[in-house]
Amino acid sequence: MNQILKNVPFDQLTVGMEAEVSRLCRQDDLFVFANSSGNLNPLHIPGEDGDGDGQPEARAPGMWIGSLISGVLGCQLPGPGSRYRAQTLRFVGEAQAGDTLTAKVRIVGKADGNLVRFETWVERQDGVRIVEGEAEVEAPSVAIEYDAEDIPALTVQRHVHFDRLLKQAGSLPAIRTAVIAPEEADALGGALLAAQHTLIDPVLIGDARLIAEAAGEIGEDISRYPIVDVPGHRAATARAVDMVHSGDVSALMKGHMHTSTLLSEVVRRDGGFRVSRLISHVFVMDVPGLDHLLMVTDAAVNISPDLKQKADIVKNAIDLAHSLGLDDPRVAVLSAVETVNPSIPSTLDAAALAKMAERGQIEGGKVDGPLAMDNAINIGAAITKGIRSEVAGRAEVLIAPNMEAGNMIAKELSFLAHAESAGIVVGAKCPIILTSRADDEKARLTSCAVAALHAAGPDS
Repeated sequence: MNQILKNVPFDQLTVGMEAEVSRLCRQDDLFVFANSSGNLNPLHIPGEDGDGDGQPEARAPGMWIGSLISGVLGCQLPGPGSRYRAQTLRFVGEAQAGDTLTAKVRIVGKADGNLVRFETWVERQDGVRIVEGEAEVEAPSVAIEYDAEDIPALTVQRHVHFDRLLKQAGSLPAIRTAVIAPEEADALGGALLAAQHTLIDPVLIGDARLIAEAAGEIGEDISRYPIVDVPGHRAATARAVDMVHSGDVSALMKGHMHTSTLLSEVVRRDGGFRVSRLISHVFVMDVPGLDHLLMVTDAAVNISPDLKQKADIVKNAIDLAHSLGLDDPRVAVLSAVETVNPSIPSTLDAAALAKMAERGQIEGGKVDGPLAMDNAINIGAAITKGIRSEVAGRAEVLIAPNMEAGNMIAKELSFLAHAESAGIVVGAKCPIILTSRADDEKARLTSCAVAALHAAGPDS
């Protein structure tokens, strides 16, 4: 909160004194209130239709609005040290997420025992009162000053950036996708879920008997989807690659098979569809509390890339960022430190990549490095280290020095920071959707949405 709170002791209070606090009602406030109060009425949950009229309400709960009054009494008048004794509330209007509310109090009387009576009310930004009432407070006898800087902040675990991507991709035609070896329940279920959301138009390629068994296990009717019966994962992948060449499909999706088997067919010299650039994997991540998408690369394909390969990885990530709406992405090339150290080879590569971008060898984004993780994503850390950069503290793309580091970054964000992740392989003739068995439904859907948006290009 970073503010100093001062009270007004009882003997300094006079009838007619007033105080007020204004507060924007955010969607996150409604989620926090639902969790803390246990009131899960869908009328107050953003995105939900709580009264059956077909429209989401995100209506602020009356008691949340009323609680704003306690903020004025506890922080301003009388302020720290005050004790609530009574409060009446009359709800005479409504507010929704996006409204700015002002809670006001006015002293109307004093009594023995340090008791103070207040008129209390809350107004919307249009001046209309939505809550009225009276409060009785026991005011403090002595002056108190309190530094509220150390109050813990709250981060709501929701994924608004993925919501945006899903909505954006939902307006595109479903992308014709070869789903390779969907021979297990999770693999098939993820593809069918994406089809139900019109993100992909699947062609199921693999052992038809195993695919049918997986469908039976999850209770799905797959009769409306084309099935290409090709037993064997390598043979199924080769058939899918041929379908890309023929234009029958515009994307690949990995089913229940090893990533290495899929990629070996994609990059083979005779019949693969690798283009002039190295292929690489990108995690697109929605980190709660971060006001933009975060991309991490390469975390799944290139084990220990050299400088030339890292340049392609950067270019691939920039291209994908453009497709996802980042016109001039800020790319941080990571290492353990933010200074060039010949004993740490990744700092040399990072510095070279930054200079290549400066000279126009890498275009489409701002590239800087070496940067350590802290000063790549935290502006305070960058300022403390004295780093002057358009990227430091604001990075939207993180280039890991190797696959181990990239994989650890992505997994730590997922399992410690509660980030959602979507993963695709880029740099080939078409996007390749890679999902994990640990992915939830939203992650699987968003991986398909990212592929659809990338296939459509930056103007989608």
